[in-house]
This record gives sequence, structure tokens and C-alpha cells, in this order.
Amino acid sequence: MQRIAVLASGAGSNLQAILAYLAAAGPATAGAVSLVASDRRQAGALAIGARAGIPSATITDANDARSILALLAEHQIGLVALAGYLKHIPEAVTARYRGHIVNVHPALLPAFGGPGMYGTRVHRAVLDAGVRITGVTVHFVDEAYDHGPIIAQWPVPVLAGDTPSVLAARVLRAEHRLYPCAVAAVASGRISLDAAGTVRGEAGAPVASPVFRLQTEESEL
Repeated sequence: MQRIAVLASGAGSNLQAILAYLAAAGPATAGAVSLVASDRRQAGALAIGARAGIPSATITDANDARSILALLAEHQIGLVALAGYLKHIPEAVTARYRGHIVNVHPALLPAFGGPGMYGTRVHRAVLDAGVRITGVTVHFVDEAYDHGPIIAQWPVPVLAGDTPSVLAARVLRAEHRLYPCAVAAVASGRISLDAAGTVRGEAGAPVASPVFRLQTEESEL
């Protein structure tokens, strides 16, 4: 079973979704969250982890790759899931965990990503641009913000009258559905990254399309 570390800076709703998804899988689960870490001592994610009996840690220097790697090694982490973690991951960490570190972003990358594009800023930019479709992207993490091979995307409609907060809530519901599925798929090896940077699915076949259209009524989002 893959040991997963979840890094989060905020309330931890994606962490909660991952925990629920893995718990629902029961004995067939591909992984277990074995560490919750945050750059903020008061992050809600740490409280969620504590209630679940999961070891937690505060990252005091987000640029200190050596201490982050030591923390992950201490807990024998095989997969890192960024869940609203707002700090840049040091290159030494992304290199060590290449193909084993994933992130979720509240837009359809490569659009509306990059430094400073997080939370409400993303949704305000989407609305300002006048696009009619936004969504969620799960991707492998490399040395650049919101970059790296895409694992899955889920389109979400932008509706007339949307505000950043209303749109954010709709996108977050999609995140809570898509991200746990993608984390479990990487943990199990059903989705992987090869040496050439190609995302591969079961039986080693390249993933032709990164778009996962889950069977959900649009009204639920």
C-alpha cells in the first residue's frame, strides 16, 4: 500500500475528500494518507489530519528541500499530493519524487495557471476573460508552478451571473470528485509517468486524452 503525504495550506477540504475516498475503498484501497504537512501552523488541514489520527508536521521553511525530503523519508512516503499547498516545491523535491508528486488546480491548465494564480484569483481571472468553460486539472508536478504532464481534467461550466465565490464553489465540487480518483490511480500504479514524461495508463498505454468525464449531472456541479 502506497504511503501518501498530503501538503495543504488551507482548510483541507481536498484532504477530507481523499480520506473519504480511500476509506470507502476499504481493503481494496491503493494507499493511505500517512502524513499531513502544512506551511501554516493553524491550517485546517492539520486539524483534519489530527482528528483522523494521522501524523502531522509544519514546514517551517518551504524552500528547505533537505528538511522536506527528510520529513518525507521519515514517514516513508511514496506519493505526495498537493491539496491547496501555496508554496513552490523545491526542485530537489520534485526531482526526487518525479512521477510521484501530484497537484490539483482549479482551472483547465495551461490556462489560468502560474505564480500567483490560486484561489479566488483564478476564478476572477476566468470571469474577466469571459470564457464559458473552466474546470479542474490534476497534473504531475515539476519544477514550475502549475506545470507538468496532465493526468486528468474535468470541465465545469461558467454560468451567467457567476461571481468568483459562486464559481469557486462549483469548481471545488468537481475537485472533490476528480482529485481523489486521480490520487488513487497514481497510488495504485494505474496512472504513471514514464522517463520521457508521457502519462501512461493501465497496461502501460499512453493516455490519449487527459479528460476524465465522470458520470455526473451538470446540475450537481
